[in-house]
Amino acid sequence: MKWQGRRQSSNVDDRRGQGSSSGGGFNPLLLRPLFKLLFSKVGLFIIGGFLVISFLMGKNPLSLIGQLLGGGVPTESSSSYQPTAEDEELAQFSATILANTEDVWNKLLDNYREPTLVLFTGSVSSACGTASSATGPFYCPGDEKLYIDLSFFDDMERQLNAPGDFAQAYVIAHEVGHHIQKIMGITDKMNRLRSQLSETEYNKYSVRLELQADFLAGVWAHHSQEMTRMMETGDLEEALNAANAIGDDRLQKNSTGRVVPDSFTHGTSAQRMRWFKKGFDTGDLSQGDTFNTSSL
Repeated sequence: MKWQGRRQSSNVDDRRGQGSSSGGGFNPLLLRPLFKLLFSKVGLFIIGGFLVISFLMGKNPLSLIGQLLGGGVPTESSSSYQPTAEDEELAQFSATILANTEDVWNKLLDNYREPTLVLFTGSVSSACGTASSATGPFYCPGDEKLYIDLSFFDDMERQLNAPGDFAQAYVIAHEVGHHIQKIMGITDKMNRLRSQLSETEYNKYSVRLELQADFLAGVWAHHSQEMTRMMETGDLEEALNAANAIGDDRLQKNSTGRVVPDSFTHGTSAQRMRWFKKGFDTGDLSQGDTFNTSSL
C-alpha cells in the first residue's frame, strides 16, 4: 500500500501503556463513611489495623481502605510500555487508514459520524465492558469507538499466516463497517433480537452481521482505490487471505480439529472472502443486504 505521507485522522485515542481501570478513579464521596468510621472507638481500632497491615505488606493504605469501601482510589501505574519504532509506524498506519475510511464514508453517507479509534495494550475499558488483547479488535456501539491492540497485526502474520499492510487495513475497515451498521440502525435491531432468539438462532444473524461488515470493508476498498490509488499489486490478495484466515470453520478446525456450524458467529472462510470481494467489485451499498438473501 502507498499510505505514507497521507492524512492521519485526529480521531485517535492512544491509550497504549495505560491498561484499564475498573475502579473508575478516586471518588471523594467515599470519604464520608470513612470519616464516620474514624470518629468511633471501633473505627480507630479498624483503621489502625489497616494501617499496620498495609505497611507490613508494603501496600498503599488508601488502596486497602478503598477496597474496604468498595470504590476506586488512585493507583500507581505499573506499566513500563515503551513503543518501538515498529509500534509507532503501525499507529501512524492505523491513523492513516482511519482517515481514509472517513474520506470514503463522508462521501457515501450524509451526516456521517466519524468513530474514534482507541489504541491500547493489554486491556482496555469501553462502554461495552473491559476487554483484553486476546479479544482481538472490536467495535463498541455504546461509545462508537473501535478498539485494537496493535500486537494483533503481529498475531495475524505469525499465527494466522495473514501478513501485509492491506490485510491490516481490512481489519480496521471491517470494524468501521460495524460502525456503519450502528449508524444504519442494524446494530440496534440485532440487540433486540438477542433476547428473542436461542443462541443457535442468534448466531445465524450474527454471521450475517459480520459478513455485511466484510462487504462494507470491500465497499471502502473499492472507493478508496478510486479516490487515492493506494492499493498495489497483491494488496487485494492480502485482504482475501486475511478473510480466509479468520473464517469460523478454519479457526475451529485449527484449534479443536473439528467444525461446529451451529456455533459460527462470523461466517466461513469462503463466505467472508465472497462478501468482501462483492463489496470490492461493486462498490454498491445496495448489494450488501446479507439479512435478506437465501445464499450467503
